[in-house]
Amino acid sequence: MKIYKSLLAILSAMVIAAVPLASRAQFDPCVSAAVSVPPPALPTYQQQPPAPEPNDMWNPGYWAWNSYGYYWVPGVWVAPPAVGLYWTPGYWGYSTSGYAWNQGYWGPSVGFYGGINYGFGYFGVGFVGGVWAGGAFSYNTAVTNVNRTVIHNVYSNRTVINNHFVTRGRVSYNGGHGGISARPTHGQIAAARERRFGATPVQTRHATVAGANRNNLVAFNHGKPPVSAMQKPSGTIHGQPGFKALTPHDQNVARGQAMSRVRVANAPVTHAQVASRGAISSASHEQSARHGSVSASPYHGSPGSFHGSSGGLHGSPGGLHGSPGSFHGSPGGFHGGGSGGISGSGHGGHPPHQRP
Repeated sequence: MKIYKSLLAILSAMVIAAVPLASRAQFDPCVSAAVSVPPPALPTYQQQPPAPEPNDMWNPGYWAWNSYGYYWVPGVWVAPPAVGLYWTPGYWGYSTSGYAWNQGYWGPSVGFYGGINYGFGYFGVGFVGGVWAGGAFSYNTAVTNVNRTVIHNVYSNRTVINNHFVTRGRVSYNGGHGGISARPTHGQIAAARERRFGATPVQTRHATVAGANRNNLVAFNHGKPPVSAMQKPSGTIHGQPGFKALTPHDQNVARGQAMSRVRVANAPVTHAQVASRGAISSASHEQSARHGSVSASPYHGSPGSFHGSSGGLHGSPGGLHGSPGSFHGSPGGFHGGGSGGISGSGHGGHPPHQRP
């Protein structure tokens, strides 16, 4: 039994923790195992909770993966790591080895997120839920809900909505059977090469805690989580509405189902395989460096790879056996330079101003 649990835990880590962890390359598919079945459809939201504080950004809900299989991470309002940054959501993408998670990131413009219609401004292309202007975020109330008693920077523009739909369905993955066929534009590729930051510790913790809630697991909710969104991130399991702890029996049932959905590949997923299904990176490390950014980390050695320094699956703190709640290195970090993108940013491609 111990060997079984250990094997599943390792495979799950290699597949992806499916939380928006810090990464050197959002499109770097450094995995040698993949989920053999796609995630369920995105659930229907009961209602988007109002933004609680000025400059908070919407982090769409998504299906994540851990040793208990797919589970729902409720959408939530979070503070960006710096003024001027937008959140590019992560997404599931198909390759010949299965479905792998492409991590989300913060940057001065919104990049490719698989064409997934996450709603509330993230309709498949770019983001129309608001814009940074003069060091403050202004919310488009045509698509987002805000607390008007504390937030006054608002406007309403419905004309931008229809132009940003890739699909009006609830498909939650790119490529594969029944998946969205969207491909990245030149502007989205440019956004991925801009200076980027990984998920904040608050985002990572929120996703980790969600995975401990029985009600979030597909094994028990069958793709219909009772809570689709929350106003504030969960810092503890008891901070989640409708939390229900997993019993030992629940854990065995969920692990058994998860094991049947993990497929070990003979070799790591290649950049070409992922790029052919909608991901971006096909340029080599050296080619990207010549353009002022690093779009991919090697499989061994540097941070973000399986082996080596901080952020690897093994190695110094932040690896698989590093700090609690994370398989990879500490959140944050940024890459490259350059400018360009597809969404209106008050600061363009310039370095963002740090929050006070």
